[in-house]
Amino acid sequence: MSNPLDTLWYTHSPVPTGLGIAVESGRLAEAFRPYGTNIQGLRESSDREVREAHFDHHLHNSVRHGGNIPSIWARASGKATRVLGLSWSDEVQLIVTTPESGVKTVRDLRDRRFGVPKWANVQIDFGRAQALRSLENALSLEGLQVSDVELVDYPYGGTHSDEPLRHIFGAQVALNRSSQRRRNNELIGLLRGDIDAIFVKGAYAVQMADEFGLHVVIDTGSHPDPIIRSNIGTPRTLTVDQHLLDEHFDAAVLIVETVLRAEQWAWTHPDETRRFLARELNTSEYWVAAAYGEDAHQRLVTRLEERSLDALQNLTDFLQRHRFIENSFNVRDWVDDRPLEAVLGKHKLAI
Repeated sequence: MSNPLDTLWYTHSPVPTGLGIAVESGRLAEAFRPYGTNIQGLRESSDREVREAHFDHHLHNSVRHGGNIPSIWARASGKATRVLGLSWSDEVQLIVTTPESGVKTVRDLRDRRFGVPKWANVQIDFGRAQALRSLENALSLEGLQVSDVELVDYPYGGTHSDEPLRHIFGAQVALNRSSQRRRNNELIGLLRGDIDAIFVKGAYAVQMADEFGLHVVIDTGSHPDPIIRSNIGTPRTLTVDQHLLDEHFDAAVLIVETVLRAEQWAWTHPDETRRFLARELNTSEYWVAAAYGEDAHQRLVTRLEERSLDALQNLTDFLQRHRFIENSFNVRDWVDDRPLEAVLGKHKLAI
């Protein structure tokens, strides 16, 4: 490595990602071991400011693979980051209601009450953003708008930056209701009949719908149009800070190569991959397959496809339109394809 890198900081969302597999399998540490680079997890730090970098990407020499809304927010807020790749693993994105509500189709949502989370003291309320995104996409299929639905806010304290992540990815889902921290307030409101519909996603969405006998109004995650499917996880962003690219370009290339090789391993190891995803999502292999498909291992592919770039741009414009970010931007200007091209050219991969 031309310019030695002392420490590489990494973080990945608890969702299917190539970086997640690379980290948990030891491949990332192994790839950098010959260069003496220390591999450190942002989320494992005792320093809250370091942990915050999972969301705002302010730390030099860091890589993040996961939900795109925090990444977009960080870029729109002026953080010098670049996208090295985009992965697209379709997952269920459900708008659900109770059988008693009378809401059977998307058109029935007109003038109904839709519960959405509203977090205080967080940098980016991505839980609210992804719920509104799925709602807007669903309504657009029937010529409706978000303004045709009554939004009901469900507040959360947001006194710690990790809280929204727990809420979105399941630890708060009301399958375990032992404490306030684990509550899903929108679900409770739905079951009480205070609201008519809510948004849930991923493995916990199908588990929740099954356990509580909820009616699925629509799964925007299975629609044939990729723009309708686009949300926080479609596509997921593999990003690094500009300093890493400028000062340690070889390290950026090695990161991309390691991610792609971890994904390539997953393609031929479906059982092991499903077990990894179940641990990552803190659920069972059954619900992983239900949420991400029996071929979830084959959906781990990081590239820079036009479909993904178009969806990312559409989502960025959505976030600006709903004032989650102040200004939109051209996502293609955010991309640096040199590391990916270097890896694909070097190996002429079937990777």
